[in-house]
Amino acid sequence: MSKGLVIPEGYKSALTLRETQHAIKYIKDVFQQNLSFALTLDRVTAPLIVTKASGINDDLNGVERKVDFTIKEFDTSAEVVQSLAKWKRMALYRYGYAPKEGIYTDMNAIRRDDSVDNIHSIFVDQWDWEKVIERSNRNVAFLKETVRSIVKAIAYAKRKVSIRYPVLKGKICDEPFFITTEELLKMYPGTTAKEREHLIAKEHKTVFLMQIGGALSDGKPHDGRAPDYDDWQLNGDLIFWNDVLQDSFEVSSMGIRVDEKSLASQLEIAGAQDRMRFDYHKMIADGTLPLTIGGGIGQSRLCMLLLEKAHIGEVQVSVWPEDMAQECREKGIVLL
Repeated sequence: MSKGLVIPEGYKSALTLRETQHAIKYIKDVFQQNLSFALTLDRVTAPLIVTKASGINDDLNGVERKVDFTIKEFDTSAEVVQSLAKWKRMALYRYGYAPKEGIYTDMNAIRRDDSVDNIHSIFVDQWDWEKVIERSNRNVAFLKETVRSIVKAIAYAKRKVSIRYPVLKGKICDEPFFITTEELLKMYPGTTAKEREHLIAKEHKTVFLMQIGGALSDGKPHDGRAPDYDDWQLNGDLIFWNDVLQDSFEVSSMGIRVDEKSLASQLEIAGAQDRMRFDYHKMIADGTLPLTIGGGIGQSRLCMLLLEKAHIGEVQVSVWPEDMAQECREKGIVLL
């Protein structure tokens, strides 16, 4: 079996290839309209490439290699985006958005160092969203309220697509269970972070796992987070239980963004104070950029979950190892 590939026993897609293509568009239309209404977001155009000198590109866990190149017409190094976490906050400032208003966009990215398996691809497509908030909203209660709105939008999309395609029998729990990474560690000591996510998602079906990035009581962070966009005390991952794969399934990473204090603290922890040379970081430190909340919602991940697919390649076109593609063909998994 290809490394990382899981073939569920007896799996067969509930939809034909043509039905799948129609359903992907239907989900994207229904969900983004509902998300926009729930969070008061405008759709905007976003970049695929940014200049290296801007410091706007997302560093993810800080170790991933970006796809970069030089431009023939002028002496500039450019990078393909890995996400738009920083760009969105700058856009809200430039476009003059006020508190309770925000934006969303279709974000396409290449993450060359990502794993390639049932749920990972080097091609990433997300709805990236960002919203201006008041300082009084920088708290856990507001974060949870926002998460509940997103979960309800996802559950609504699942109901709509299942009405259109009754062969889809799965359901989405629309009441998220909230837990911090430290609480989860104490609940399941002696397990890995991935094992803990599996156990809590299996029990509660829809989980928002909070406070990702800082070290836990065992000395290790639950997962990596760049130090300069999410506040590690006010962020989290939205995880569902995937019945097809019988595993936890992350659909969204989001959080209240750093202010001047959390930015300084997290840059120091990460040993990344040199980033303060960039305009983005200076504009947070001096209060020029608005306070925001935001995140990314995986488009292919969401379609995979709602259409009850076993492989992300069934809902997006990407590049796969030949042995994986061959095994999928043999097992009846049609990669687009």
